[in-house]
Amino acid sequence: MERQLQTGRLTCPACSAVLTPWGHGRPREVRGDLGARLFVRPRRSRCSGCGVTHVLLPDAVLPRRVDAAEVIGAGLEIAAQGMGHRQVAAHLGRAEGTVCGWIRRFCGRSEDVRRYSTVALVALADDPVMPDPSGTALGDAVSAVVAAHRAATTKWPDVNTVSRWEFAGRAITGTCSDLPASC
Repeated sequence: MERQLQTGRLTCPACSAVLTPWGHGRPREVRGDLGARLFVRPRRSRCSGCGVTHVLLPDAVLPRRVDAAEVIGAGLEIAAQGMGHRQVAAHLGRAEGTVCGWIRRFCGRSEDVRRYSTVALVALADDPVMPDPSGTALGDAVSAVVAAHRAATTKWPDVNTVSRWEFAGRAITGTCSDLPASC
């Protein structure tokens, strides 16, 4: 991301002008898997067109979330298998209200995520295999994310170093420009 920012390859989501470096945001602690703690100091940028500032987060971090994308994604995958939010929370060692919020927010956007991931799957795979319907919007969206990530790792093995939930966040927000040049 820093390289993209320095070379003028990041654009403002509001006006599409080039983003320029503008210091850093406040340091944050993000909870990873198995008790790991990630310490992040996000980069800030300023739009050269409209002057609006933006906080640029690494792929592992989601906006306004204290848990890493991989942890939230793991919770969503468990919930998609039919476990309730209390069981998911106990399994991940997170508060029930936190996990319930993840699931509720994702369910509200599940159709968009499923649609976007399905389009990515079709674009990436030579012979895409569509996931079978799971019977729930949550399950269908999670299956589509998994299938799109699998297609991306088949096409570009370097993508396998990124968790499927970091990939999903990157793909949905449109920051895939740092994928291999063969894209």
